[in-house]
Amino acid sequence: MTTFRPRLRGKSAAGACLLALLGGCTLAPTYERPAAPMPTTYEAAPSGTGVHLALVEPVAANADWADIFTDSGLQTLIRRALEQNRDLRLASLRVQEARALYGIEAANLLPSVQAGGAFSRQRYSGAAGLSDGSTSSSGHVANDVRATVGVSAFELDFFGRVRSLRDAALQEYLASEEAQRAAQVSLVAEVATSYIGLVAISEQIAYARDVLAAREAGMRVIRLRAERGLVDDLDLNTETTQVEVARAALAERERQRSEIVHALQVLTGDVGTKPVVAASLDDAFVVPVAAGLPSSLLMRRPDIRRAEAQLRSANANIGAARAAFFPSIKLTTAIGTASASFGDLFGAGTGVWSFMPQITVPIFDGGRNRRELALANARKEMAVVSYERAIQTAFAEVDDALAAQQLLLRQFQAQQRVSDGEGERLRLAERRYANGVASYLELLDAQRSAFGAAQQLIDVKQRVLVNHVALYRALGGGWRPEVGAS
Repeated sequence: MTTFRPRLRGKSAAGACLLALLGGCTLAPTYERPAAPMPTTYEAAPSGTGVHLALVEPVAANADWADIFTDSGLQTLIRRALEQNRDLRLASLRVQEARALYGIEAANLLPSVQAGGAFSRQRYSGAAGLSDGSTSSSGHVANDVRATVGVSAFELDFFGRVRSLRDAALQEYLASEEAQRAAQVSLVAEVATSYIGLVAISEQIAYARDVLAAREAGMRVIRLRAERGLVDDLDLNTETTQVEVARAALAERERQRSEIVHALQVLTGDVGTKPVVAASLDDAFVVPVAAGLPSSLLMRRPDIRRAEAQLRSANANIGAARAAFFPSIKLTTAIGTASASFGDLFGAGTGVWSFMPQITVPIFDGGRNRRELALANARKEMAVVSYERAIQTAFAEVDDALAAQQLLLRQFQAQQRVSDGEGERLRLAERRYANGVASYLELLDAQRSAFGAAQQLIDVKQRVLVNHVALYRALGGGWRPEVGAS
């Protein structure tokens, strides 16, 4: 870290003041973007795909969330959330707050011109004497009427303290905008994830109801066969237990569905409205992100851009801390008229003016300024660490989502074959049991396996779609390459 030594003498000090005044410079260190603490490629990305932090926005056009989430019911929920979610509204208000603070700091670079008027009436004692040196035993009464226009305590920003504070406020404002964008991307992803979960649990509920109905029908058949002495009571008791197991599983899934509905209502800010969902996860309402990754991927993430804006703000605050070691010059001026009566206020010879420059030179402050500078440098180092951590987190999230994309696809294909095989096994077991070839235990085992395989298939479908949403979030909102781009 460069050590700052505020020791200027003679012509060097004068030259520094002149350069700062004419060039509009500050004492803030030149900003340099830290090196990205990450590999140059994604482990799970296609070979030859590099990644680095670009200085500008990617050339590729962004994909809007409506291009990724195509289901009409999901799009309705996302629009409601973007309009009514309280967390997103709070983030928007923080942007307005930061914008106002930046405007205040920027206004300090310009003089504040004020107009005013004053009237005073005062009695002086006789012993005090008159203005011409004579005395009056009875004293006298004097009026003073003034109208002035002037500048009050305007700081001449020779060393860039005010400009540094303005730059820091600007970066905080930009950071708040990026925080709002990050909140929006996260909100869209949360709504989509909850919606997928709601569709999945609704599909599981429908399947559980079919299983319960089949078990109840099977129990009635077994009861009739038990009454005729074709089966013993053990089969009847076992089937009765399985009916209750199916009923309990249905109740558990209905409870889960209720929780997801309530979570969606909070996200959308629309408590009391039941969401309309797709009938099945087989409806492809999440479009996978386009293959291939842009080299400037990570700079699209609003959390990284926010971290860098905060780093720039901390860098500017160092300039303000350095400027505290140098003299502070403030100017107060006024011009106007003054008279003993209102009628003569703007008459000839009533003009007044004042010019009051004030310079403050730090001599001894108990080490406060040095500690303020040390604090600013420490905060910058903290911002660097936060920036690097944001990059590493983003890289890991994208790499994880890319790796999961391929693995989940293979898992889904395998689970589909398992579910198909267990379904066929159940059909054969039912036929064998009806013909008296297989035992009831064989049928029961086939039913359990088929039910479990079907539920796992729904779970894997859900994970595939949720991973698409996770990749959308990790990419900072999704992207699409330009037509014809390599």
